[in-house]
Amino acid sequence: MSKKRKPKILLVEDEKLLAQMYKDKFIREGFEICLTSEAKKALSLVKKKKFDLIMLDVLLPTENGLYFLKELRKNKNPEISSIPVIVFSNLDDPEIKREAYKLGIEEYLIKTNYTPSGIVKKMKEHLHL
Repeated sequence: MSKKRKPKILLVEDEKLLAQMYKDKFIREGFEICLTSEAKKALSLVKKKKFDLIMLDVLLPTENGLYFLKELRKNKNPEISSIPVIVFSNLDDPEIKREAYKLGIEEYLIKTNYTPSGIVKKMKEHLHL
């Protein structure tokens, strides 16, 4: 019999140290994780791989997280446009939050309010694990 498939998460985060820390934590918790620091690269990845969830920072080099969300939601393939997204950022701006929710995010989390274990717990909740 085949093993149960690991949940696959795309982490879009430009802070290298933080990205690596979360990648290691998710792997230890039984997730498959794909990492990128750029919105355009993330858009390319979602077309190639099937992700169960996306963790998205808002503040990214070049295009920001809202750009990514707009492009993701415009995709004609519902398997891509409907991927659940959790914003994970230090930007606590009410206007950005409102825009992100209008673009269909599941939740907007402020990085400083969560430990790595707390984030894993949140991801498991959203994935119903």
